[in-house]
Amino acid sequence: MNIKSILLVENTRQDELLILRALNKINLANVLDVVRDGQQALDYLFREGEFAGRCGPALPTVVLLDINLPRVSGLEVLERLRADPRTHLLPIVILTSSDEERDRLRSYETGANSFVRKPLDFAEFAVTVAQLGVYWLATNEPPQG
Repeated sequence: MNIKSILLVENTRQDELLILRALNKINLANVLDVVRDGQQALDYLFREGEFAGRCGPALPTVVLLDINLPRVSGLEVLERLRADPRTHLLPIVILTSSDEERDRLRSYETGANSFVRKPLDFAEFAVTVAQLGVYWLATNEPPQG
């Protein structure tokens, strides 16, 4: 059986907790790994640095990627993932508070599968995250390999 998982790349602890709570409510919290900056995301996905000995599936089912991250920006992470044959088909959802059209455009130009703005209202935020979890883990059929 193929275990499906989410990699959350989020540096805001409050947003991380809201996402975890929303996924927990629909029994998807056990499939969530969290990293807090762009460099950690790259290290996790390519099993380098502090994640060199990481066990489990080679890649998550989907990456929820914030844009505004320390060390390496979310858009730079996206560029690197799309440029590498190991991750060029990995589903990546930009989950951000940015409302800038240039961020949305650049995300899609760089290969994001989706761009989702974080709602400001908690209830709406929880519903959005739950819908993302269900769609990417239960409904969507990603490419194999």
